[in-house]
Amino acid sequence: EIEPNYNFLDNLYHTLLDRKSANPKSSYVASLYHKGENSILKKVVEEAGEFSFAIKDDNKNDIIYEAADLLFHSLVALAYKNIHPEAILNELKRREGISGIEEKNSRDS
Repeated sequence: EIEPNYNFLDNLYHTLLDRKSANPKSSYVASLYHKGENSILKKVVEEAGEFSFAIKDDNKNDIIYEAADLLFHSLVALAYKNIHPEAILNELKRREGISGIEEKNSRDS
């Protein structure tokens, strides 16, 4: 059974925000923030690649593990820009019931 995890995401987001002022020597996330945007984005791209290969290799445990890494680093990037995950959920809700082709075309015009 899958349980709603909004509270977990909200708590994680706020923890990530708190890490902005943490010591980079004692916090992995603080070290990413300290290194700057390029380091954060490099991790997002790296994790996206690992997730993609896990999908290709068709190992459920690896897929879940790599998806968690990708989501975590995406959340780090969002927190870096002070964008709450709720904004992403709202965008997904906005798109619900809209054809992907229609949605893309609305952005291109």
